[in-house]
Amino acid sequence: MSVKVYDWFEERLEIQAIADDITSKYVPPHVNIFYCLGGITLTCFLVQVATGFAMTFYYRPTVTEAFASVQYIMTEANFGWLIRSVHRWSASMMVLMMILHVFRVYLTGGFKKPRELTWVTGVVLGVLTASFGVTGYSLPWDQVGYWAVKIVTGVPEAIPVIGSSLVELLRGSASVGQSTLTRFYSLHTFVLPLLTAVFMLMHFPMIRKQGISGPL
Repeated sequence: MSVKVYDWFEERLEIQAIADDITSKYVPPHVNIFYCLGGITLTCFLVQVATGFAMTFYYRPTVTEAFASVQYIMTEANFGWLIRSVHRWSASMMVLMMILHVFRVYLTGGFKKPRELTWVTGVVLGVLTASFGVTGYSLPWDQVGYWAVKIVTGVPEAIPVIGSSLVELLRGSASVGQSTLTRFYSLHTFVLPLLTAVFMLMHFPMIRKQGISGPL
């Protein structure tokens, strides 16, 4: 029965050809552990998605309940302390690995022709990673998170003409409050993950097509 099912899919999707293409690609001899930094960053992202999704079952994105819900996750929810701790440490690891990955790619000339678009999508992914950190930092809505949001969202105010409008766009109102938390929560849990997935789906096929850059 299983053979017939496989044959049915094979006839339509050519699964074996895809598998052969994946498994037959040789790794260049100059590749070392530093070329794994991008893969580690991806692994951290997947851990973030899994642990973040788990916490959405308990987290409440309101200014009156956010901090209490985080406390509940840490003290009452089954394995909540572990899930949030893994999420937090994996976030730090993701940022660190991303920075090291950028340095490795730059030092080995991975931004040069014909890999310019791979570099551009990678830079966008780096910006998205930093945005994850900024938006996620605010979600516990404690003193650190609140003032971090107030400072970060206040930075664009120095921009001539449009500064005040940008601040209000980020905060959702003239001051930091419920609208700000809602926007940051939406960005952190929906918009940024979606954009990251899109740019990863652009980034990885380019690497696959063009291969890994040469040695230092």
